[in-house]
Amino acid sequence: MKTVHKEHTLTKNQQIIFDLIDKSPEPMKAYSILFNVQKKGIKAPLQVYRALDKLVEIGKIHKIESRNAFIACHNSSCQMANATAFSICEICEKVTEISSAGLSKYLANFKDKDGMKYSKYNLEFFGLCKKCKVK
Repeated sequence: MKTVHKEHTLTKNQQIIFDLIDKSPEPMKAYSILFNVQKKGIKAPLQVYRALDKLVEIGKIHKIESRNAFIACHNSSCQMANATAFSICEICEKVTEISSAGLSKYLANFKDKDGMKYSKYNLEFFGLCKKCKVK
């Protein structure tokens, strides 16, 4: 087991799955994760989903909703798992976590017309990355 933050120690399965996602150059789907970890003793989809849920909960990974896939959090100032924003290239599908103090501050204080204050959000912005824009 490996200590992630002061308050979180990962289980063996969580560590195996986190390491796989962390090394992946692109977001990974749950069944792709399962296929890649079967040789390490994780055989059931439920084992993968439990580990993914916990890793999301503690902020080690994020779910890219539009892709139904998971990506490691590489933002050292990421405060919480329930407040994420990503840019996704429409051509190469590169996903980047957006770290913007202005956006975070705006969303933390955002209320809709009925006064609802949000406790969770997952934003995905689509466009072209620098490489694909040049092509």
